[in-house]
Order: sequence, then structure tokens, then C-alpha cells
Amino acid sequence: MAIDVALATQVEESLLERNRLFEAFFSREAPRLAQACRAMASRFMRNGRLLAFGKGPYATDAQHVSVEFVHPVIVGKRALPALDISAFFQSWLETALQPEDMVMGFAPPEGDSEIEESLLRAQERGAMAFALPTPTSGSGGKSSYSFQSITNHPFLHQELIEILYHTLWETVHVYFEHRELGHNVGEAGFLYPFLGGGQTHMDLETLEALETEVAASIQMKVRDDAALREHVAQEQAEAIVAASQAIYERVQRGGKLIIFGNGGSATDANDLAIDCFQPPSGYRPVPAISLSLEPANISAIANDVGIDVIFLRQLIAHARPQDAVVAISTSGGSRNICMALEEAGKRGLLTVALLGYDGGEIARRKLAQFPLVVSCDYIPRIQEVQASMYHSMREILEVLSRA
Repeated sequence: MAIDVALATQVEESLLERNRLFEAFFSREAPRLAQACRAMASRFMRNGRLLAFGKGPYATDAQHVSVEFVHPVIVGKRALPALDISAFFQSWLETALQPEDMVMGFAPPEGDSEIEESLLRAQERGAMAFALPTPTSGSGGKSSYSFQSITNHPFLHQELIEILYHTLWETVHVYFEHRELGHNVGEAGFLYPFLGGGQTHMDLETLEALETEVAASIQMKVRDDAALREHVAQEQAEAIVAASQAIYERVQRGGKLIIFGNGGSATDANDLAIDCFQPPSGYRPVPAISLSLEPANISAIANDVGIDVIFLRQLIAHARPQDAVVAISTSGGSRNICMALEEAGKRGLLTVALLGYDGGEIARRKLAQFPLVVSCDYIPRIQEVQASMYHSMREILEVLSRA
């Protein structure tokens, strides 16, 4: 298959434009984010919870936030109380909100009136409110933290938001590391040794001096992100185009995308699926399903058979010969991902994998016809760049559909 060189150039330029946009934003916002994280740490120490919600594709950001805070990817970090309440956020906030809580509302660049109204009502009851972003009316300026979106492009906006909440999660723990919580975590202690134990006498209010250092750290994280995205732009733009062209051919033959991943990658799988079947305004829909968007099936299969086959079993039910699989794995070695890709290969499905580290077992065993690798060993940075990659793929599918 001939690679469309013009499309590859377009992908490269788009990835580099993201870097310019994101670095400018976080250079401006880093001090405010450092302050917000200190306030969040204080609320968590007072038994506050993080309640996150969004609509449409932005509900997947609420899912991602919940996963990051409850099950931190870095072993040794605390499990902090967070919930995705997107399904019934208005009634959930009315009944469950406590004054020490934090609420985080995700919306498209133009904002959403229902999200904003719920945030303001929560803040009136004492909660800390994050409006991501402020609606064009500017009313979100009343929230504890808000910003005007710097792009109207829905994919770039979502990627910026993902970097932002990863930053919040990482930075909250910086403050915790300066003041240990005495907290009994029971049998989970071997996984999260810093969840309990020692305490210091340092008060959070005295940690204000850390904010300058924390703000600089936030900017450093974004620069690391930019370096990875630049490497992908230079080394993998053609591979991204080739994978997208192959997917498009499958869709033209009546196929669909079957997408899956674990944890934060599950939320990315859900986001890509929604971007396909419920696309932004002006985009044409693409048939897609996310196997990660099936909690009842996942828990049933895991309980009755085992976690290794949660995607394999669903794939057997849903796969058709003309379909394309997109697996998302930061490690490249998750057994349930590998088993599903093996089955997809046996059935003649097209296989694409978004990977981190060195591509892991998936790359070594050549389980995907198109392995797209972010060469990094830090999961938040991998996920942020993978989001740019799968959004680029979605944009190419749109271009090809109009050719």
C-alpha cells in the first residue's frame, strides 16, 4: 500500500503544532495549577473526594481521572477517593456532595450549560470546582479553577485537558510526600506502602514555598511530553498514516473498529470509539465499539473465567473478518491484550496497537501488523502522546472519507 506523503506531512505538522499550543498554555497556567493542587491535597487530607463528570466523549475524561486517583499507576502512591459520576451527575451531586469535596466538570471548548450549572451549585455548597473549560459566557470564572479554551479543535482540546488532569494527579502527590498521612490501608499496604505510616509535623499551609518549584516541575513535564511528540512526528507519521489507510479500507468493506485497553488505556479506548460513532460536528461517523465500555461483561468474564480473557471472550462474540482491532497498552505486555490480538490475527482481522516503553511483548512477538510505539517508560506521558496519535488516526479517517 502506497503511503500518502502529503498526509504524513500533515500529521507531522499537526503534532508539532500541538507542542507549541500546549507549552504556551502550561507556561501561563503552571503557577495557578500548583496552587490548585495544594488546595486539593488539603481537601483530600480532610477526607474530601473528587467527583468528576462529563458528557459524550468528555465522560471518558471523568473515567480517566477516577482511575488515576483511585489506582495510581506508580506503586507507592496513595489511593485517593475519586468517582466518575457522569451517568447521573446532577442527582448524584444533589444527594452525595459534601463541603470538603472537589468537583471536576469536563466539557467541549464552547462549554456546556448543564455542566457549568452543576459546578456552580456544588461550589455554593462549599466544594472546590474545576470548570474545564470555562464557557464562552465567562460564567465559569466563578469556579475555583477555570480557563478559557485556547483551541476550538475538539481533539486538541481533549488532549490538553488530559495533560492538565495528569498534572493535577501527579502534583497532589508532591504535597503528600512532604506530609505523610497516618492512614490504615489494610491488606492493600503491600501495593501502596506510602498510603499509611509516618507523619511529619509540617502543615500544608507552610508548603506554600513549594509552589514555585512545583510550577517549574509542571512545565518540565510538558516539555518532556513535547519531546516525545516530536519524536513520534519525525519517526512515525508515515506509520500512523499507513495504519489509518488500512483501517479505512476495512471500514469501506463494511468492517468496524474493535478497540480495547486496561485502566487509563480503557478510557482512551472509550474516547476513540466515541470519537468514531459520535464524532465532532462536521465529521462523518465511523462504526466502532470499545470492549472496555462493557463493565458487566468484563466483571462477569473476570469472575467466572479470569482476567486474561476479558477482551478475548468479547472479541470472539463481536469479530467479523472485515473488522479492524485497535489495542491500547502502555506496557505492550498485558496478557489480556496479547491474547485478544492473537485471536484477532488468527481470524484475519487487521491489528493496530498503540504501545509504550519499547513496544513490549506485542512488538517482540509481532502481534500487531501496525505497532505504534511511544518510546517512554512513564505512563502519563505515554498516554498523553498516544491520545495525539489516535486522534491523528481519526482525523486521517475523516480526510480519506472525503477524498
